[in-house]
Amino acid sequence: MSVTIKDIARIANLSHSSVSRALNNSNLVNEETIKKVKLIASELGYIPNYSAKGLSLNKSFNIGLFFPTLYEGTSAYFFYEAMQAVMKVIKNEYKLVIANVDDYKEAKYINKRNFDGIILVSQSCRDDFFINKILENEIPLVVLNRYVNSYRVNNIISDDRQGVCRAIEYLIENGHKKIAFIEGKEGLEPAKERKEGYFDAFLNNDIQLRKDYIVKGEYNIHSGYVAMQKILTVSDLPTAVFCSNDEMAAGALKAIYEKGLKVPGDISVVGFDNSIISSFSSPSLTTVNKPIKQMSTKGAEKILQIINSNVNEVETLYIKTDLVIRESVKSLI
Repeated sequence: MSVTIKDIARIANLSHSSVSRALNNSNLVNEETIKKVKLIASELGYIPNYSAKGLSLNKSFNIGLFFPTLYEGTSAYFFYEAMQAVMKVIKNEYKLVIANVDDYKEAKYINKRNFDGIILVSQSCRDDFFINKILENEIPLVVLNRYVNSYRVNNIISDDRQGVCRAIEYLIENGHKKIAFIEGKEGLEPAKERKEGYFDAFLNNDIQLRKDYIVKGEYNIHSGYVAMQKILTVSDLPTAVFCSNDEMAAGALKAIYEKGLKVPGDISVVGFDNSIISSFSSPSLTTVNKPIKQMSTKGAEKILQIINSNVNEVETLYIKTDLVIRESVKSLI
């Protein structure tokens, strides 16, 4: 038989209403009582009845974590890290609904009956229709990964541009000037930011860009492989290549090896994301760490703060990336 609020009330020697308030962090109950009630609830294995709770408080107790089309630019690594981080913050207070933006094109499903708050991982302006529907229905919203210019939208963003610039400058510090670039998927905002970071580094160091060193990719292993094959047809080979994510870097490694060249002996390779593939590649990959956990944690904390306080202090937060130095870069100095 499942544990109820009445069971907790009996053990805590409190009223049913006091236990309910304590479980909902009400300011009508002191902190000591809240801790006591939650400890008893945990020990008994109490699981909230969200349906009954929602009806009484006019809430759904659902938080949506939405991704753009999963096969277009959202890696499995990003998906997993974001989901785990959000779940760790919301714990048992809310149910997490993980969904694809394209599955909710019908506006009737985006309402307060279904969601108390939404966290959206956005890649491009294609998501704006979805954002507008959320705002029209006055659902608390936090957007991760892309800046949305609205006084009503909270943005939490990884500083991809700065991260790429730092990675290219690291290559330059190691004597590289002939640096190729494999772009991310066209039309996605993070891909644009990473390309701008590449340009920034060359401009800052007064190094001339070469168009034949810049090749489009699709954020998957195969596209990195094909892009690297194209770069390897250039008569004056680059000494290094920056790949806009680790999956494309893995494809680039394969193309380089098939050409009979070595990494980093002949060509240095740098990736982006610091996904699990980067530490298990051979050689292990120097890469830019995208702070997915930090972004997602901040996003979950922000959405809870808005829901619980009913106050939306809109902010844009940039989270710095870090360069993770491993074995795939050779010093030419």
